[in-house]
Formats: sequence, structure tokens, C-alpha cells
Amino acid sequence: MGRTRLTGAAAALAVLAAFAGCGSDGGGAATAGSGGGPAEAVLTPDSVDRDAVKRASVDGAPQRGGRVVELRGAGAQPPTDGSATSASSSDGISPGAPTDAEVRAELRQARLQLARFRTFLGTTAYLQTGPRARVLPDGTAVAPDDAPEPVKRIIQAGNAIAKFPYKWGGGHGAWRDDGYDCSGSVSFALAGAGLLQSPLTSGGFMDWGASGPGDWITIYTNPGHIFMVVAGLRFDTSGQGRAGTRWQEAPRSTAGFVVRSVPGL
Repeated sequence: MGRTRLTGAAAALAVLAAFAGCGSDGGGAATAGSGGGPAEAVLTPDSVDRDAVKRASVDGAPQRGGRVVELRGAGAQPPTDGSATSASSSDGISPGAPTDAEVRAELRQARLQLARFRTFLGTTAYLQTGPRARVLPDGTAVAPDDAPEPVKRIIQAGNAIAKFPYKWGGGHGAWRDDGYDCSGSVSFALAGAGLLQSPLTSGGFMDWGASGPGDWITIYTNPGHIFMVVAGLRFDTSGQGRAGTRWQEAPRSTAGFVVRSVPGL
């Protein structure tokens, strides 16, 4: 009878082990040293920590007899050693949750980063301009002489990251990144002109600004991609592999995109 129960328990544990591996790469549980991170817990009879079982017993022998249950909560007598205050002060606090001081420090750091970002872009006094907007052989863009200052700042910011590699999620965790995705790129350029305080996803731009095309800046966006046309130049991660820069003079299809613009521009 005992052997039958053990065999049945092992079979049940084996079924649970099969479900525990679901969802991992390769269809099974990760193993230590496989390069896929820490090993995934698999429920098998061999996974029992026997040392932990021994430590739970007294002098290596199982505990026997009844135990004294300590009454806690409502109706319990408060201890006289002052431990009640320290225990209750931690109630309801999630382990690892940031403190108020840490949150304030992160906000200060974010504001400082934005200030440094704007300083990094500097002034447009040294931005190359010309009779019309065009893309130079080095991948940067020339701004039109008669472009409004915000447009020149957008072009200058775009020049700063024009040849950075595409990086999914790039530009969303920090303004200064080692790569930018489509929405991170557009967000960076707009922020350079003070038109955006925090990055947006392509879906987030679908109701941003004003509806319809602008005179200088037109944004084309949908839930999967975004690009913009600035002074007639396309700023787009699509096609960057061929051109080597986000700035491109060739147009592309705008079918399926929502058209947005910056009011007044």
C-alpha cells in the first residue's frame, strides 16, 4: 500500500513538472548553465531540499506533541517589550517598494536629465542652413534659412541621433540612449524643440497635437510605426538601413497612418 501511494504521488508530481516547464524557451524548463538565466523551478521528488527539512526539526528529530499558538491581531495582549510598534510599522509595506525619498530623488534626477539634454543640444547658431532643406552626405540635414526656430531645433535634435542604430524601446527609458526606435526618435527630435516633455509611443501620438498636416511639421503615426516630415524631409527609421540615416528625401506611402501636426507649425 505504501509503495502504491508513493508511485501515485510521483506520477502527480511528474504531471505538475510538465506544466511547470510550459512557456519557457524550447518548450521545457531552463537548466543551469544553459545561458538562459537561472534554472526554472521544476516540481519533482528530487527537488526536495532535505537539509531544509532537517533544519525544521529539533536536534534532527521530528517535533511531536502540541504547540503553543500565539494569538496575534485583534484581542491579543500587547507585548511589554515595545515590539508591537516596530511590527505594526511594517504592515502593508510591499517588500522592495521605493520610499517617498527614493521617488523624490528619481523625479529630481529626471528633471536634471532633461535640463542636461537641452544643454547638450545647445543653440541653433551653428546649425547649417541653406535655401532649402536637404540631406548632406554625412547623414545630417540642412535647415531652410526661413524656417521657424522650433523647426530648426527639431532638425538639430534629429541630426544628433540621425545615424544612431535602431533599438526597440530606445529613447523611452532615457533621453540619452545608444539607440532609438521609431517613436523614440520622433520624441527626441520634438523634445529638442521643447515640444514634448516625455517620450510617447507611436500609439500615444495618434491623438497628440492637432489633426491634419502642418506647414512645417507633419507626423504620420499608427499603433505600429511613426515618422514625420520636417521642412519637406522625412525623419524615419524605416529605410535607414539603406540610407544610413533617419533623414531621407524620398517620400513613402502614408496609407494607414493618422496625420497629426504641431499647432502653429
